[in-house]
Amino acid sequence: MVRPLHETKLRPEGRPPLGFAAIGAFLFFGSGMAALAATCLIWRGTLLEPMWRLNPDAYQKLAPLGAVVGMAFVFLSAMLAAAGIGWFRRRFWGWVLAVAIIATQVLGGVVNLLRRDFIGGATGIIIAGALLWYLLQPAVRAFFRTG
Repeated sequence: MVRPLHETKLRPEGRPPLGFAAIGAFLFFGSGMAALAATCLIWRGTLLEPMWRLNPDAYQKLAPLGAVVGMAFVFLSAMLAAAGIGWFRRRFWGWVLAVAIIATQVLGGVVNLLRRDFIGGATGIIIAGALLWYLLQPAVRAFFRTG
């Protein structure tokens, strides 16, 4: 029996959707960056400290909170790594975790807009919104095993 094209396109056994590997790599990259930030916030004065020159405003706001916010970055790093693992193993929970993380980023963009950071907020909403739109596509969702 020949299946209609739309059915075979959504089957988990098929080829990954375009952009699948890029999203997984993005999750692991984010995990690495969050771990790097955590390291610099928990242990001050390391060789990694100069990285904050890339975003001195963030450092100025985060540094006084030190280890407390550093531990939050450890948690974020772990969540991103878990999402990346689940993503590449095509587990439904990996997809759910990735959606939750990206949806949180969209919410963060909205908060930035409300704080009158129009450029940062709009940029965050556009980028995270586009990623969220991709994640919610039926062909992407259907690629993940639910069992």
